[in-house]
Amino acid sequence: MTANRAAAPAPDDCLARNDWICGEYLSTRREILWDAVLQHLQLTLVSVAIGLLLAVPLAVAARRWRWAAGPVLGVTTILYTIPSLAMFSLLLPVYGLSASLVIAGLVLYSLTLLVRNILAGLRAVPEETRQAARGMGYGPVRLLLTVEMPLALPAAMAGLRIATVSAVSLVTIGAIVGFGGLGNLIYSGMNTYFKAQVLTASVLCVIIAVAADAVLLGVQRLLTPWTRRAAG
Repeated sequence: MTANRAAAPAPDDCLARNDWICGEYLSTRREILWDAVLQHLQLTLVSVAIGLLLAVPLAVAARRWRWAAGPVLGVTTILYTIPSLAMFSLLLPVYGLSASLVIAGLVLYSLTLLVRNILAGLRAVPEETRQAARGMGYGPVRLLLTVEMPLALPAAMAGLRIATVSAVSLVTIGAIVGFGGLGNLIYSGMNTYFKAQVLTASVLCVIIAVAADAVLLGVQRLLTPWTRRAAG
């Protein structure tokens, strides 16, 4: 061997070089990325939707009966403090290694954020407004649907935005059971030190979270035009 032997040329393929930023990875793994994004979105949307369906009656019950507020808030807070791996382990005997396991865990985590914000919105409705509606003949259901819930929307939507962004992040933990959306790619990429896969999947998670928050913010502004006028 000679000391001045020329060094071997670096490979031209960014995949072969294992670069963090690699256009070749995007072009050759397009279907894999698309399937991961769809699974990520599906798990997020289903879990948040179910969480919202459960949170609304819980918050209404906590607002209507004061004795229910403590247990409802206490239980949902305790659920939120359970580490994600422990939560999935506790739910494993019920749901097995399935997407339902991930969804159930995300639903339980979302309840704290949703219940607290919806309840805060309902409590913020002025009592004078309720009394005026009752004086006009509004029953409990009509009062809730046409007066209390619309006025509670800003706080409820704020909780929904936080719960959605949190769910986008927590979905990745589902990779431990094979249902983590983009988390599957992050997990496998970290195990093999596949830089482009880890970075691409991570960036897509951030994009989904930012896009979801922007969409919900737009929906909030459409549903609560009076808040824009008050700000103006």
